[in-house]
Amino acid sequence: MDALLLAALLFSSVLACKAAPEGDEIKYLPGLQKQPSFKQYSGYLTVADGKHLHYWFVESQKEPSADPVVLWLNGGPGCSSLDGLLTEHGPFLIQDDGVSLEYNPYSWSKIANMLYLESPPGVGFSYSDDQKYSTNDTEVSLNNYLALKQFFKFFPEYKNNKLFLTGESYGGIYIPTLAERVMEDDSLNLQGIAVGNGMSSYEMNDNSLVYFAYYHGLLGSRLWSNLQTSCCKDGKCDFFNNRNPNCSTNLAEVQYLVYSSGLNMYNLYAPCPGGVGRRVSADGGRLVITDLGNHFINHQRTHAWKQMYLLASRSQRVQLDPPCTNSTPSTLYLNNPYVKDALHVSPKALDWTICSAEVNLKYGRLYMDVRKQYLKLLGALKYHILVYNGDVDMACNFMGDEWFVESLHQEVEVKRRPWTYTDGDSQQVGGFVKEFSNIAFLTVKGSGHMVPSDKPVAAYAMFSHFIKRQPY
Repeated sequence: MDALLLAALLFSSVLACKAAPEGDEIKYLPGLQKQPSFKQYSGYLTVADGKHLHYWFVESQKEPSADPVVLWLNGGPGCSSLDGLLTEHGPFLIQDDGVSLEYNPYSWSKIANMLYLESPPGVGFSYSDDQKYSTNDTEVSLNNYLALKQFFKFFPEYKNNKLFLTGESYGGIYIPTLAERVMEDDSLNLQGIAVGNGMSSYEMNDNSLVYFAYYHGLLGSRLWSNLQTSCCKDGKCDFFNNRNPNCSTNLAEVQYLVYSSGLNMYNLYAPCPGGVGRRVSADGGRLVITDLGNHFINHQRTHAWKQMYLLASRSQRVQLDPPCTNSTPSTLYLNNPYVKDALHVSPKALDWTICSAEVNLKYGRLYMDVRKQYLKLLGALKYHILVYNGDVDMACNFMGDEWFVESLHQEVEVKRRPWTYTDGDSQQVGGFVKEFSNIAFLTVKGSGHMVPSDKPVAAYAMFSHFIKRQPY
């Protein structure tokens, strides 16, 4: 063997055995009164064509060497997974001042190694060398897979740990399409997936939303009667792809009530932070778009919105804020230069925003449902799957995901029943669960779209049972 080739192979084997990259370790994180005892890392995973995905990895506070590695992806498409870290289930939660962090007693990192990945490029601190941020479902699943492979090269000490893929909202597309690739790779120890309030089927989500709205008192008897007349035939209603112009007119009224009337689409019974205000505003030289119709689901954006975006993007960065959410504290914190330095953020990265309008508006949605991916995972007879929903979310409502899980026609093992969790000294009903062979559908009572934010104790209990494969 050539001596140079032998030396290169020996050098690469040394690198492969090296532990976590020291340069990515977060030595000091601003905003904490006391620095953590657990290790955490932040840096970049380089994938295809000069794309760099920012990650934040938090080692388990229990037993890192034995606990599972759990990937977390927020949705959008175009929204940052650091929102999940700082406002949902990360080790610390951002406070209203945009400066302080408080430890989260119900962090998922209490029992798991948590990997938060900002994907695709253009989201959060992730970037592409060519600064082009047009992508689609297939490219994203490939790059997320390559990022996982790169992660385990950086952290080879975790390559044999159990791996779970989890996500929320448009993560309903991201996670199963990624899992389809990961299950083919024997070097990755995939054990299962969990999707919260996920987009699983556009058709089922749209059809169920009208029923959800009616039975939650949003639609009056006149509108409901008109919908039945114009959208339904022979006992079957089509609210998704109905060509009847009268049906379209009535559905436009439903869409207005759900998405534009001032209700919190992510939690029907929660107030709308900031109140019912204008949908477009200027902020620090950027155009802030707070409502693009139902920009997290399937309704087509109007020509006027697209033109407004194109005109604005020529002179200023366009920011996408989900309606009735307050991203100001996270935005202030993550754009603090001391925080960016602590996280090793590249100077090539854009300022952090909760969601990228450019990524969202240029995104190619290729999957109208992910039934094929779920059936492939279930067919392997070894992966553990959880589909969970806060039951007062209107963005991806529980009924649509329940219909989706039922459509997979798996054998029922445990009929639908309440599930409970311990809160202090008492047992409380967390919601309802129905268990099939290798898949469960679970609701979280009184929670909206971001379950760990709304119901942290119940969410932690659910997550613990999921990764331990315990009954709910």
